[in-house]
Amino acid sequence: MGNVYGYVRVSTSEQNEDRQLIAMNTVQVPERNIYMDKQSGKDFKRPMYMRMLKRLKQDDVLYIKSIDRLGRDYEEVLEQWRMLTKEKKVDIVVLDMPLLDTRRGRDLMGTFLSDIVLQVLSFVAENERKNIRERQKEGIEAARRRGVRFGRPAKPVPENFEQACGKWEAGEITGREAAMECNMPFSSFYRKAGDRSKQQS
Repeated sequence: MGNVYGYVRVSTSEQNEDRQLIAMNTVQVPERNIYMDKQSGKDFKRPMYMRMLKRLKQDDVLYIKSIDRLGRDYEEVLEQWRMLTKEKKVDIVVLDMPLLDTRRGRDLMGTFLSDIVLQVLSFVAENERKNIRERQKEGIEAARRRGVRFGRPAKPVPENFEQACGKWEAGEITGREAAMECNMPFSSFYRKAGDRSKQQS
């Protein structure tokens, strides 16, 4: 019997990891053997995950709360699962999905069923992530059509902008001179002047 480890991941520093830590405590994973990353699951370049990999050895058991805590990319999750179970010969237990427990059914049928369940769940997790992204994209587009503006609010133009624009349009000063009078970058002056022309036409 090897050592017992737990892996916890939250996508951002604002998310709460308590639920996952409670689950690790329930299955009696020693606190020193719990590794936690606070970053996206889009790839496996995570410092604590990489540190844990170096410690894992044959017959160790790795607990995770759910398959998407391991990762979000379908192919990479499958590759990591294969590497852990086949190369390192580590057992993995997914607490939210009892069928994904490689300690059970070490015969060919048990392994076969576990692999099928993993592939289906990994596909569902990635598909849901793509659907969320698509819904976000559609929501942003709908908001833009309603006139909602995203990003930082535009800086107000200086008080003498209209006067400087008028002098520039009349040919009294160059665009660079007008920008300098307004204490604006040259590109910003031209952009604001272009917006002003569109509004007047």
